[in-house]
Amino acid sequence: MNLEALLQGEPHAWSILWQSRVPRLLAICLAGAGLSIAGLIMQQIVQNRFAAPSTTGTIDCALLGYVLSLVLFADISGWAHLALIFAFSVAGTLIFVRFLQSLKFKNAMLVPLIGIMYGNVVSALTTFVAYKYDLVQTMNSWTVANFASVLQGNYEFLYLAIPASILAYFFAAQFSAASIGESFAKNIGLNYQKIVFIGVVLVAVLSSSVVMIVGVIPFLGLIVPNLVSMFVGDNMKKVCRGQLTVVSC
Repeated sequence: MNLEALLQGEPHAWSILWQSRVPRLLAICLAGAGLSIAGLIMQQIVQNRFAAPSTTGTIDCALLGYVLSLVLFADISGWAHLALIFAFSVAGTLIFVRFLQSLKFKNAMLVPLIGIMYGNVVSALTTFVAYKYDLVQTMNSWTVANFASVLQGNYEFLYLAIPASILAYFFAAQFSAASIGESFAKNIGLNYQKIVFIGVVLVAVLSSSVVMIVGVIPFLGLIVPNLVSMFVGDNMKKVCRGQLTVVSC
């Protein structure tokens, strides 16, 4: 496929464009935007700049859910797979957040270290399950994102990133208040635990859809929010808009 063939109106060239090239471009943008916003939400609810789905165990739990979905629902539609991945993402992230809330002492470096250790434990369990059911090769192929197989009809779950991102923008002020601390959030009348749970659900939706379709993209949710914050400050709505600009570029 080339520009000349498209300009001449060749059906084969246009078919490749709409069935492969456009879906791949949209998948890249949706996955990048989704993980970036998921990382921003995690940084707000965990109150740490180094928090992201890849450093808090969320991605590892999603991958565990993916492997188990292949074991339990091998012959069932993708919605069952997505539901299990989502459930494991929510449960795993809630465990991590609740554990952090129980700690009396935590500094900037302790949170990601705990998250990485937690993720490695979950990853070890995932490897055990994959080895037991002869899914190691499938699991390894999903640990590195691959957009080459994205075609029209098999990437649409990534569109879940759009409503999730809109909700994240809508709750931006609440997430920002929660990032200051539980006592401050309660003093201004905010239901802190409810906001944290909403944030965890949004992170899980964004992470699970990406893991299911393209695989694991490490550290994107860590780098982009911090990079954008350096230029636009800590206003979450501005950071969300800036992230979309960066990912689109």
